[in-house]
Amino acid sequence: MLVPKHKVLADKEADGILEHYGVSRAEMPRIKEDDPAIDNLGAKQGDIIRIRRINPRVGVVYYYRVVI
Repeated sequence: MLVPKHKVLADKEADGILEHYGVSRAEMPRIKEDDPAIDNLGAKQGDIIRIRRINPRVGVVYYYRVVI
């Protein structure tokens, strides 16, 4: 309940996010491969993680991180 939902994006979806924001993987915020929040996702270096958070004012907000 305290940890927001994390999801590994498929390659096509990840490429769409990079194109939408006009950034490369090197320019994205990072999350470590051994972070407890993504430990059970099987994420590997270079994967993009979508984090779903609830904001009381605007509702659902998505954040993206690249695994290092």
